[in-house]
Amino acid sequence: MSGTQSQATASSLQICRIMRPDDANIVGNVHGGTILKMIEEAGCIIGTRHCNTQPGLSQDRCAAQLARVERTDFLYPMFIGEVAHVSAEITYASKHSVEVQVHVMSENILTGATKMTNRAALWYVPFSLENVNNVTEVPPIKYASPGQEEEGKKRYEAQKMERLETKERNGELLMPVSAPDRTTKEPYTVGFSQSSLIHLVGPSDCTLHGFVHGGVTMKLMDEVAGIVAARHCKTNIVTASVDAINFHRKIMQGCVVTVSGRATFASNKSMEIEVFVDADPLIEAEKGKYRAVTAFFTYISLDMQGKPLPIPPMKLEGDGEQRRFEDGKMRYLQNKAKRLADKERQQ
Repeated sequence: MSGTQSQATASSLQICRIMRPDDANIVGNVHGGTILKMIEEAGCIIGTRHCNTQPGLSQDRCAAQLARVERTDFLYPMFIGEVAHVSAEITYASKHSVEVQVHVMSENILTGATKMTNRAALWYVPFSLENVNNVTEVPPIKYASPGQEEEGKKRYEAQKMERLETKERNGELLMPVSAPDRTTKEPYTVGFSQSSLIHLVGPSDCTLHGFVHGGVTMKLMDEVAGIVAARHCKTNIVTASVDAINFHRKIMQGCVVTVSGRATFASNKSMEIEVFVDADPLIEAEKGKYRAVTAFFTYISLDMQGKPLPIPPMKLEGDGEQRRFEDGKMRYLQNKAKRLADKERQQ
């Protein structure tokens, strides 16, 4: 196969899978974490394929590792029995990273009806299989126009800047969410709903390098955030969106990860959950515990017929909770304004 042919083969990808009961909650809504995991699997495949298409790389093969997921909206729910069609395409390549755009469609195989459920943009960095700490160069891609390349470069610079800012703010700052005492905490407080999950990283969680798949981490994060939202609302809840997920450091096999979530903001229609992933190496304990991933998840509350319900107001305690609430409100208003602006442009 020529370099041009192999590069064309690696530039796009389609996978599909039927949704089963263990992919969904008790009322049949597919978990947001399940969809995020499928999105990341498609991105990892196409990213790794592309990064190994450069002629002469036979001595230094690599695997694409997830570095960041841009804001992802869940446009429509997906249900048990539907087929998820995941399409991935490489849209930009810098010297050491690649952008993958992913679209998810759901298909009702009884009626044939289809709908778009998700759009996502992911950034991957290729790491050498010979030396896990070496980042390899990314083969260039062919753009349809100079404008397409320029727009991709703008997205690259913007996400790079935000990743650095987020790492500086949260990368090494350990703020574990303690196990709540629901016998003393009042309902609708942050302390009542906050939750944590502890997971030992095994071989099935990991890539060829021995570090955790990004999709596995995102699924754990969605599970914890979903528990927080359900404890606060006491109803059926579904993932509405996820703000940019930043992967600050790799998580290796054998680490114990603590995934912690706490409510930060609630409007009448949605609530925001802040999620941290901290990794603790068991074998190389001298390296110490570190902050690996951070993100904000947004949930909506539904009745048993799938109709929206109001979110109970949060009861704030202390200056810290008040500050985080105001920060969350600012993000909520910014995202709302962006959605309205996008809607007006499409009309």
